Amino acid sequence: MDARNNKEHLVVAIAAGGTAGHVNPALALADELRDRGHEVHFFGETRRLEGTLVPQAGFAFHPIHVTGFDRQRPWTLVTALVHLAREERRLIKEFRDGGIPRPDVAIGFGAYLELPLVRAASKLGIPVALHEQNSVSGLANKQSAKLASLIALGQPGAKAALQGHAGASTRIEFTGNPVRRSVLEGDRVRGRAALGIPENATVLVVFGGSLGAKHINERLASLKAELLDIDDLYIVQSTGKGGYDEACELLKLSESEAKRWQIRAYIDNMGDVLAASDAVLSRAGASSVAEIAALAVPSILVPYPFATADHQTVNAHLLTDAGAATVCADADIDGDAFARDLLDLLSNPARRERMHAAAKGLAQDHAAQHLADLLESLV
Repeated sequence: MDARNNKEHLVVAIAAGGTAGHVNPALALADELRDRGHEVHFFGETRRLEGTLVPQAGFAFHPIHVTGFDRQRPWTLVTALVHLAREERRLIKEFRDGGIPRPDVAIGFGAYLELPLVRAASKLGIPVALHEQNSVSGLANKQSAKLASLIALGQPGAKAALQGHAGASTRIEFTGNPVRRSVLEGDRVRGRAALGIPENATVLVVFGGSLGAKHINERLASLKAELLDIDDLYIVQSTGKGGYDEACELLKLSESEAKRWQIRAYIDNMGDVLAASDAVLSRAGASSVAEIAALAVPSILVPYPFATADHQTVNAHLLTDAGAATVCADADIDGDAFARDLLDLLSNPARRERMHAAAKGLAQDHAAQHLADLLESLV
């Protein structure tokens, strides 16, 4: 049976929060579930990102108040455990008394605030699922793995680590990272019109995640002359708030150069901008890789060198192993090989077309549908 035609109404509880990397995939899943006629309830911290994004998206939001455990301050474990136990008991009572609709299935997206929901659901016999966005699993998902009927992976590389924590009957599936519909529905023509870029131009989009990437910005500035020598090349560079002024100072764009090289602190309409691009230069955070893969944009990835267990390098394998991207270590981007690779990608339409086709083959634009199908199968 096509899960999209499943007429059974389900109540789905989602715990996600802290960063956009946790919240946006959860919202992408929630959009898909709502389209299927299911009722979605979010659990998270009011004062963090989810407390703003979830209500804006029109989903019911239930506050959870927990504190994380800082390994550098061992005494914080006591407070964390007290808050966790309190919130777990509260959720069990709320589900039993009807204060919050009892879910048919619950899913956590890896942040520590998932623990009260996951544990409460498990004690009530409600099926539990987890989603791990990164190639290196976080502590919360490792702690919750034995309670899960399903662990969905955003990156294939996370499987080995989570298998050792999962229960004997836990199903582990690679789904990819769900991408929000606002990104999936990005439009090339609309994006180029918004950017003021001609349809026949070649467009490079550069971004380093929400915090930007100082080293990438510096290296790009050093290649300014070579890049602007490429006929009809336009560059859209997102620097992050802290890097905007420095990038402007490094580039010193003339009025004519600024018509082809746009510097922005942020890119708000990422779907349209990615759809408008011919190539991407980016860090390799889980969300960035998922969005690049979903829109099938050829890319060069420069993993953040200080990521935990170098997980961004492992994240990049989703695209590099398929032939949809190349990767260069941050320490190597000042070398000639990086410059040759970037300039060749921008000057070689046939290469870009091969990489686009390889990315399309990953079907990452269907990750939310795949995950929703698996959740329905648990009930």
